[in-house]
Amino acid sequence: MKSVEVRVTTSSRHEADQIASTAVARRLAACAQVVGPISSTYWWTGEVQQAEEWLLLLKTTADRFEDLAACVRELHSYEVPEIVAVPIVQGTPDYLEWIRRETAPGRGE
Repeated sequence: MKSVEVRVTTSSRHEADQIASTAVARRLAACAQVVGPISSTYWWTGEVQQAEEWLLLLKTTADRFEDLAACVRELHSYEVPEIVAVPIVQGTPDYLEWIRRETAPGRGE
């Protein structure tokens, strides 16, 4: 089973923490890390925008991505939130097994 790191940006530390704790509590992510603030530059509504954001890194399996993305959308304030999965190409077997075990469907949901 493939493991992925899902990256999400938010407008506040509070929102990032809320998404992190909900995703982990629902077993959609084995762990979540909040990094920030970060400086983001992006196109939005036809203009280049700049904003201070918080980066949320969630460890899960590829099979759980859609459920995790739905959870993020449910809690996120952005119209189009960044929700991207990056494959974990390599990791220690025990860590990858921990991700799989902690996000197994039916566990604590």
